Amino acid sequence: MRSEAAELAILIDIASHGFAAWLWYGGVLAKSAETAFEDGRNRLRQDSGLGTWSDAVVAVLEEEVVGVSVSYGIDASILEIEPKHPVLAPLLALQREVVGHWFIDSLGVYRAHRGKGIGGALLENEFIRAGEAQVSLITESHNEKAQALYKRNGFEEVTRARAVPPFEDSRKHDWVLFTRKVA
Repeated sequence: MRSEAAELAILIDIASHGFAAWLWYGGVLAKSAETAFEDGRNRLRQDSGLGTWSDAVVAVLEEEVVGVSVSYGIDASILEIEPKHPVLAPLLALQREVVGHWFIDSLGVYRAHRGKGIGGALLENEFIRAGEAQVSLITESHNEKAQALYKRNGFEEVTRARAVPPFEDSRKHDWVLFTRKVA
């Protein structure tokens, strides 16, 4: 729901280990928001575009939002998109590898609720949403817990791209593209 946009922004930022907030800081620089999270909330509240509230599914436990997945189909229009910043170039290159796939943009669960099967349940829901399409996602090479979850759920590593760090002291890593083939 659109009313959950602020909660979605927090969980998406957790899922991205702060990368989403770095992206959303552009709204602060453009003076369209006071904080990165306000920009993220504003973006998630939009009715059109990829990765907005309508592409999100929340996991609720005891009337509390505890996790989220955000996904959409990747079509050939991605081939025309130019990265707005060098940091985005390797991510865009990997997404171009999976035109026609269902793409999980974000999957995040609050730390206090991890290990309860919520991530797996969100993935199962994504497989249903994907229909006949293959399902792909990108994660960081050092995110071993997420990679273990994806492998347990039938994903295989397809390729990697060296991440361009947003800051000089950013942790060096690769972006890893995983795909789950339709059974």
